[in-house]
Amino acid sequence: MIAIGSDHGGYDLKQEILNYLKENNMEYKDFGCYGKDSCDYPAFGQAVAKAVASGECERGIVVCTTGIGISITANKVRGVRCALCSDTLSAKLTREHNDANVLALGGGIVGTNLGLAIVDTFLNTTFPGEEKHRRRVAAIRALEEETMK
Repeated sequence: MIAIGSDHGGYDLKQEILNYLKENNMEYKDFGCYGKDSCDYPAFGQAVAKAVASGECERGIVVCTTGIGISITANKVRGVRCALCSDTLSAKLTREHNDANVLALGGGIVGTNLGLAIVDTFLNTTFPGEEKHRRRVAAIRALEEETMK
């Protein structure tokens, strides 16, 4: 299941992503927002990140105007590796190299076509688990554990 959330600045792109998920028969849980009224991205970034970190959802997608604030928020949740991507190569490599489990997008930065291509790449790229990449992801987890004490 895919967790998805946005603030008002990412709402339009989130709606396009929801259509993509429906068309591709992918289960999702929408954590809001549910309209274009001004709202605060930390609430939605946190909700998506917690759903992924807890295992309720396999991966997440978060969207705000730039993708920056909501990605910073998601990365504050233990167990989340959120990557802000504005191209398909970054989306592919963050899955293959970092085993990123949350994708952040800037609704005011990428258009619909590119945004959907990034989502498609992110969701359809697996983490191959090469030893060097597993080692690096483990180092990230160790740092997370250390700083959470």
